[in-house]
Amino acid sequence: MTGPDFAHLIRLSDDTGLYEHADGPLPRREHGYCLDDVARGLVVLCRNPELPADLVLLVERYLAFTAHAQARDGRFHNRLGPDRGWQDAPGLGDWWGRALWGLGTAAARCTVPWIRHAALACFDRSAHHRPPSVRSMSFAALGAAEVLSVDPGHSLAAKLLGDVSSYVGEPGDTPDWPWPEHRLFYANAALPEALIAAGDFLEDPQIRDDGLRLLEWLLTVETREAHLSPTPAGGWRIGEPRPAFDQQPVEVAALADACARAHQVTGDPRWLTGVRRAVAWFDGHNDLGVPVRDRTTGGGCDGLTPDGPNHNQGAESTLALISTLQHGRTLLGSDE
Repeated sequence: MTGPDFAHLIRLSDDTGLYEHADGPLPRREHGYCLDDVARGLVVLCRNPELPADLVLLVERYLAFTAHAQARDGRFHNRLGPDRGWQDAPGLGDWWGRALWGLGTAAARCTVPWIRHAALACFDRSAHHRPPSVRSMSFAALGAAEVLSVDPGHSLAAKLLGDVSSYVGEPGDTPDWPWPEHRLFYANAALPEALIAAGDFLEDPQIRDDGLRLLEWLLTVETREAHLSPTPAGGWRIGEPRPAFDQQPVEVAALADACARAHQVTGDPRWLTGVRRAVAWFDGHNDLGVPVRDRTTGGGCDGLTPDGPNHNQGAESTLALISTLQHGRTLLGSDE
C-alpha cells in the first residue's frame, strides 16, 4: 500500500512553515502562514506510521514554527505574514487548541525521540490555560489524550482532558436535537470525539457514552441517501434546507477522526461506516457526485460549492484529505 500522497503538502511548505492558501495547486505566498494549519500538519504527519526523511524535515519545521508561535505564558500567535512577522497578539483561540493537539500527537507518536521531548515541553508550557471556546478546548483535549496514551500519569494532560466535559455539556433531552449547541458549526465531530476520549482515558463510562450518542446523531444528520452531506460553512440546524453548501473538507475529516476513535474505544464495526463515507466523499460519493480531490497533485479541493468543487488546494483541505485517507488505510485497508 502506498498510503496518502504527501506531494502537495510538501509543495505548500517551505523552510518557515506551511502556506495557508493556494491558487489551484500553487501556494499563495502573499497570504503567509497560520498556526492552525501548521498544527494540523503536526497531527497528520506524526500519526503516519512511517516518516521518510522528507517528512521528518517537515515535522521539524512545523514544530519549530509552533514553538516560535508560543508566547512565554503559553498562549500562541496564529498568523505569520510573508515578511515573517506576527500579525496578531498571542491568544487562546482555535489555534491554541490545535497547537496542543499537534504537540500532544508529536509527543506521543513521532518516531524521532528529540522531537517527542521538545513537543512535550511545549505542550506542558500551555496546558494550564483554559480557552473561551468549546472547539479550542476539544482540540486541546485530543492532544491531552495523545499524551496520556503514552504517559497515563501526566497530571497536566489528565486535568485538561477531565475538564472538557464541562465545556461540551451533556446531550439534550430533545430526541431530534441532542446537540449541546443551538446549531451545528464547523469541525463538529471534535466535540463528541473529545468526550469519547475523556471517558475512555479517565474511565468514566457516562462521559464516553454521551460522546458516542452525540456522534451517532451527528453521523445520522450528516448522511443523505447513504453518502455524507456535511454541515455547510454557514452552519445548520433542523428545519434549514439540505443539502447545503459550501461544504468543507475539515468537517468530513473531523467526522472520520471521531468515528475512528469510536471504533478504537468500542470495537464496534458500525463506526467504520462513518470512516468509509468520509473517504468516499472525497472520491465523489457526495451531494454533487464529483471528486473533491486532485489525484494528479495530491491536493484536496477547498470545498464543495453548489457549482462543484473549489479547485484551490489550500493547506486545511489538503490535510483533511490526507487525514481521512490515513484512517481509510488503517481501518479499511484502502490505500487511496
